[in-house]
Amino acid sequence: MKASRIASRVAAAAAVAGSAVLVLSSPAFAHVSVAAEGTAAKGGYAVVDFKVPNERDNASTTKLEVAFPADHPLASAMPEPINGWKIDVTKSKLAKPIELHGKQISEAVSKITWTATGKGIEAGYFQKFPVSVGALPEDADELVFKAIQTYSNKEVVRWIEVQKDGAEEPENPAPVLALGAASEDGHHGASAEDASDKSDDAEAAATTTQAASDSGGTDTTARVLGVVGIVVGAAGVAYGVLAGRRRTTADA
Repeated sequence: MKASRIASRVAAAAAVAGSAVLVLSSPAFAHVSVAAEGTAAKGGYAVVDFKVPNERDNASTTKLEVAFPADHPLASAMPEPINGWKIDVTKSKLAKPIELHGKQISEAVSKITWTATGKGIEAGYFQKFPVSVGALPEDADELVFKAIQTYSNKEVVRWIEVQKDGAEEPENPAPVLALGAASEDGHHGASAEDASDKSDDAEAAATTTQAASDSGGTDTTARVLGVVGIVVGAAGVAYGVLAGRRRTTADA
């Protein structure tokens, strides 16, 4: 009887633990976001990625529209080509021209639209949409990019709510790009090509370091095994000598 009760309690505890694991392991609610590949320094250029997760089990993401900030216009915004997506860049006239590399710019990118030519972003996947942008403003700490996500079932999610200081995160927050301080030597970040080169150099350096580490580990292992072999061999010789002495004593 007692054994039966104990078994029941164990089963119940296991069920509760299992449900807790399911709750803890369930995926967190994801948003459309933006982040720089490296540092987005004020006054410079950067490659930024708009990360779009597909949050529906019965539909794919087939369209993304990103509105660029009008209060801090970006004269240059060049999207990277992506297989399976059609890209449209919309420019608008500026109320006040801005200067870039000594030239007066009267228009800037106001929106970029990515439209899937195939299946788009399917359930369980996400997609990054890289864009080289600049020059970043020197008088702002962040840039807000409002985005609209469209699904294959015609559902539209508007990621346009701006986070307010001291308030909880809104249900559909707009992507926000944090800007870093400009370097003291006057160089304000890097172009898309520079960012790509730095990424390749970093990868090569990491590979070289890993190879050196592996080589060092192999050498150390070889040395340890060699010492162990010597010790074992010496012990075997000593054992043989001792055994010989025992036989001699016994025969005598």
